[in-house]
Parts: sequence; structure tokens; C-alpha cells
Amino acid sequence: MTVPPMTSQAEDPEILIRDATDADMAAIQEIYAHHVLEGLASFEETPPNEAEMKRRRDTMTTAGYPYRVAEVGGEIMGYAYAGPFRPRPAYRHTVENSVYVTLAKHRRGIGRKLLEDLIESCTALGYRQMVAIIGDSANHASIGLHTSLGFETIGVQASVGFKFGRWVDSVTMQRPLGEGDTTLPEV
Repeated sequence: MTVPPMTSQAEDPEILIRDATDADMAAIQEIYAHHVLEGLASFEETPPNEAEMKRRRDTMTTAGYPYRVAEVGGEIMGYAYAGPFRPRPAYRHTVENSVYVTLAKHRRGIGRKLLEDLIESCTALGYRQMVAIIGDSANHASIGLHTSLGFETIGVQASVGFKFGRWVDSVTMQRPLGEGDTTLPEV
């Protein structure tokens, strides 16, 4: 599968959602490093360097998954991507999403535009389910964003992570894409 070419202008003319490029990787690494070092959205404890972030992006895009950035005034303010939910073949119709926004732009609609774009892209690619694994059951912003876009909480794994000297939950949310499970997928 290949990602349909997209460059969408969000409702807010200041937010441009587009494919991530090599030139974006330093900003992406910086955004993710902040979340690793200061937040619970990621259970990583050491931020990967720019080369590793590029390798991760290339792995996703080579496999045909979308990897997008939000650009505001020429600066990268967030990024999002979808990837395989699990490696076994039976999961091939399900994707997992990840969305990260720079702290300075939280609650400005960037995460929403990125996630809306991922939902649209993955639906166009024929995927039937999207899963979000959210670090920290107190991450109300991410849980609220996903809920507002049709995700339902399907489980909480209590205390599966340990970061910043405390136990951290993992929240699993899911939403159908396209026809979801109402029809059989093409083989």
C-alpha cells in the first residue's frame, strides 16, 4: 500500500498538514524529546536522536503508512503517524496512531488536525480499525481529543509503566475506519 498524496490546508489557514520530509526531522526529534523527558505520553526514557527518528519515519513510510507534520508559519508544531498495530498478519487491517504537538501549541487545534488527517489517510488506504495507546490515564487532553473524533476507551492497563518515580497506566482507545467491521475486507 502507498499513502495517497495529500497536502491539506486545515480550516485554520495557519495550519498546513503535509508529509514529513528529511528537513522536518530535527523539529520532530525536538518535539518528541520533550515528550520523552517531560511527559508520560511516551514510555521511552531516553530521547532518540535525529538519525533514529528519521530511521523510524522511513520504516513507516516505506511500509506505506502516513507520517505527517503540522506546519504553522513555516515552523513544525506537531507530527503524527500511523503504523501497524501488531506484527501478526491477522492485524493487517488495523493501525495504531501517534500524535505529538509542541508544548507551545497545545490546545490550538493542531493535534485535532493531525489526527483527522490520519483518520482520513488510513481510511483511504483501506484500513478498518484505528487504535490509540495513550500513556497515563490522567492524560485528559489526548483522551478527550480521541473521544471527540469517535474513539472509545476499550481498556486501561493499570500500572504497566514506571516513569518519573511512579506507576503509569496505559489507556487503549479504538475507532472504526470506513466500513469498520460491518463488511469483510478485501483480501
